[in-house]
Amino acid sequence: MNFHHRCILIALQCLVAGAVIMDEEVFPLEDSPSIEAAEYDRPGKNPHQSRSVVIAQNGIVATSHPLAAQTGLDVLKAGGNAVDAAIATNAMLGLVEPMSCGIGGDVFVIYWDAKTQKLYGLNGSGRSPYSLNREVFEKKGMKQIPINGPLAWSVPGCVDGWETLRKRFGTMEFSEILKSSIEYGETGFPVSEIIASSWAGAEDVLKKWPDSAATYLPGGKAPRVGEIFKNPSLAKSYRAIAEHGSDVFYKGKIAETIVRYSQENGGYFSMKDFADHTSTWVEPVSTTYRGHEVFELPPNGQGIAALEILNILEQHDVKSMGHNSAELIHLFVEAKKLAFADRAKFYSDPDFNRLPVKELISKEYAKRQAKRIDESKSATDVPAGDPILQNGDTVYLTVVDKDRNCCSFIQSIFHGFGSKVVPGDVGFALQNRGQLFALDDDHLNRLEPHKRPFHTIIPAFVTKDGKPWLSFGVMGGDMQPQGHVQILMNIIDFGMNVQQAGDAARVRHLGSQTPTGREMDEDGGAVAIETAVPLDAIQGLRKRGHRLVRARGSFGGYQAILVDPKNGVLHGATEPRKDGAAVGY
Repeated sequence: MNFHHRCILIALQCLVAGAVIMDEEVFPLEDSPSIEAAEYDRPGKNPHQSRSVVIAQNGIVATSHPLAAQTGLDVLKAGGNAVDAAIATNAMLGLVEPMSCGIGGDVFVIYWDAKTQKLYGLNGSGRSPYSLNREVFEKKGMKQIPINGPLAWSVPGCVDGWETLRKRFGTMEFSEILKSSIEYGETGFPVSEIIASSWAGAEDVLKKWPDSAATYLPGGKAPRVGEIFKNPSLAKSYRAIAEHGSDVFYKGKIAETIVRYSQENGGYFSMKDFADHTSTWVEPVSTTYRGHEVFELPPNGQGIAALEILNILEQHDVKSMGHNSAELIHLFVEAKKLAFADRAKFYSDPDFNRLPVKELISKEYAKRQAKRIDESKSATDVPAGDPILQNGDTVYLTVVDKDRNCCSFIQSIFHGFGSKVVPGDVGFALQNRGQLFALDDDHLNRLEPHKRPFHTIIPAFVTKDGKPWLSFGVMGGDMQPQGHVQILMNIIDFGMNVQQAGDAARVRHLGSQTPTGREMDEDGGAVAIETAVPLDAIQGLRKRGHRLVRARGSFGGYQAILVDPKNGVLHGATEPRKDGAAVGY
């Protein structure tokens, strides 16, 4: 058996076992032929496509777990709209994919309201405790905020985000929306393949926290593929929200349980931290890309990085370079380095700082930035740009309903199982978003009381001729803006359908400076590439000085719904790298 065949066999074995190599576990790219995309022998003109585009007329839900997608679809069929279905889907994801999301985390939404024909943005991220400041960490001798434990907590914004969104645009009560998740929490569900692998990877660290182990490790072990898992404590929390709304989470019993646990275990939460929490309606920001208007949310998230990259790419004939060619990947990576340098310097809570959002996403700034790219060599020193201030900024799911209300919705607890801490018998882990603050006194994203940290989770939305065209997202930390750009190039520049756009091999640049104060890797970072990237591209990237690595499992999770501008028919796609599904009726 030759090396090429052994690589294919190993890849197939990993898929069968549900193996996932986490983002941190990268390994060098060996001198070997690339593994070509699978041949599916599908009929029709797209034999390499992993599955058919889901085409429906009345509504589609697309997300990373089939049961969650079906839950959202049931809500649509029962008369709910896109908001009702999105919240129901998210609630189910918090049960079936607890390492990725849950009511212990935050939420961001871009919503197209069919009635007003307008986009609305919701920032449902929480803030740091009033009593937590940089001096706390200085006294503890810490130079960065730990990933796990109570010191990484910020107030969870998810439930208030649900309530804020539902009250303005929803049609159903929480009792209807959460019914299915409550039932499955009590009776159980079978654990799916990729989720089981992620769960097993967190087993050892969850054991360090008794309530986390009691919640997520039945019998002392992570549930295996096909094992029935129950979470009656989460069902109890959902039932309380169904009966009492968000007040029970921020002013009632759930808040009291979290705060008491915090006080007993070295945290800094108070009831005031929860009672003062609010979500914020924000104006989505946009740029144009080859006749399409691409929308993201302004900071404290990283969405505008995608817009910065697109503005640079638009100055080049991307199509003529060829899909996943060395020339295109190099251009993309160098543009990403520039955008992420700006991200590290400027992106922070706009309530605390004046941010040059309009300038960063302007075409004029992109022209200046593009001139900094050497088309023949990988950059190793990439300082932030100098935008001129003028007077004047995870799980993903998407739902489109029969009236063409569209919900681009992303929700997360950050790292796998967040802070790893379940605070008592509430049935969910608290996020570790506070870990994304900087402890440098001069950094815009420095930790301050009651402040939102820099955020990675970003929904996206695209209009064409002023009408909804594409609601999509790519979950996965720093991969998210990189994934947004690659998906849009695949569809707009290379004419792929929404499923092909997600199936196509992706790349991810690692090692840029971050808003926490981390500096860029001395060698300019590494480019992680999927195995279907062609060998000639690999060779061309090496000639340009790029360090190449494999990083299986770190290329995000994509979901999308496209509205056909000709007849309004919906085209849904889901991510073959996840357990997900797109379902419609």
